[in-house]
Amino acid sequence: MSRKLDLRTGRPVWFAYRAPKVPTSQLRRDIKTDVLIVGMGISGAMLAEALTARGHSVVAIDRRGPLKGSTPATTALVQFEIDQPLTKLIPMIGRQKAERAWRRSRLAVANLRDRIEETGIDCRLADRQSLYLAGDVLSPTALRAEGKAREAAGIAGTCLTKSQLRDRFRIDRDGALLSYGNLALDPRRLTAGLLLEAAERGARFYAPSEAAGFETGGKAVVVATKDGPVIEAGHVVLATGYELLDIVPSRNHRIISTWAIATRRQPRNIWPHAAFLWEASDPYLYMRTTTDGRVICGGEDEDFSDEERRDELIARKSARISAKLGRLFPGLDTEPEYVWAGAFGTTSTGLPYIGALPGHPRIHAVMGYGGNGITYAQIASELVATALDGGEDADADLYALPG
Repeated sequence: MSRKLDLRTGRPVWFAYRAPKVPTSQLRRDIKTDVLIVGMGISGAMLAEALTARGHSVVAIDRRGPLKGSTPATTALVQFEIDQPLTKLIPMIGRQKAERAWRRSRLAVANLRDRIEETGIDCRLADRQSLYLAGDVLSPTALRAEGKAREAAGIAGTCLTKSQLRDRFRIDRDGALLSYGNLALDPRRLTAGLLLEAAERGARFYAPSEAAGFETGGKAVVVATKDGPVIEAGHVVLATGYELLDIVPSRNHRIISTWAIATRRQPRNIWPHAAFLWEASDPYLYMRTTTDGRVICGGEDEDFSDEERRDELIARKSARISAKLGRLFPGLDTEPEYVWAGAFGTTSTGLPYIGALPGHPRIHAVMGYGGNGITYAQIASELVATALDGGEDADADLYALPG
């Protein structure tokens, strides 16, 4: 039923920090629920928390278990800035839609911050500035045009010259676009916290349990599981990350391999304000810090071919990432303490697909996250919750699955 992938290899840095345990049960009999969520990573957790908060009964299943898929592999730069610059997204989907997409992304980050604070989840939340460094995709001149486009859309930012960037952040690049209002957090702790919030409201979690077939009709979806029991749900939400079930259309969606490293703790060597950094280049380098002073740096992305090739490249890719980081910050110890590889899905626009499957109005899919996985998971939880309550989100058209 699914296109199974080995979603990550190596040991992501988040395993250095303890996350709460999420209790699960074995599914031994047929059950009924308002909503079945397939997947217990970050997107499934956000959906479970949002839907139980609105009074829906929720069951979630996962063929591995909570937090065991691609979620630990994320570097967790929770940004509103979409992978596709606004000036490049406008020609693709039109100015009005592109500006709406950027504004909704910024709103999602603010909503996620409020959600974490309201629930009291300890996920090491911290506000972060973001520096978008000039590169081979956007030159300093093009970055200034990007800044003006964002300003016209109501999204403030500050263009920094080479000297301003060096004086304020000790970075030797030709220019950058400075933004505010992004978030750093621990993705495993956030995911566990959201699942536990949902469990307190009655959500039931079963793992390992794998969906093996879907029958739609009437007012329910009947989902067969690989081990035999059947789940009858009013709606099903597929939050399987980058492992698409066969029922989900895969066109306009591709899988990318990425590599990342994390250094030892070195809080005295961190650049000013611990700002997020990413390059306007292809492939681009991206980096952040942890609250205890590690540097997490990833990049060297390329099209996914197979897990074996991705894993063979870990040593070479991590060495290149470490060298690039060292050139940017000569005072850092860039020797990796943690090294890992992962896979993520992306689309040509950088926008996700969120919504009901064509021909299956009771089955909803969440897919194609790109570099904004956590931000888009927040948007997905908002859109799906509104749809299941019988409403219509004003931005749903931006993310609708292709027919």
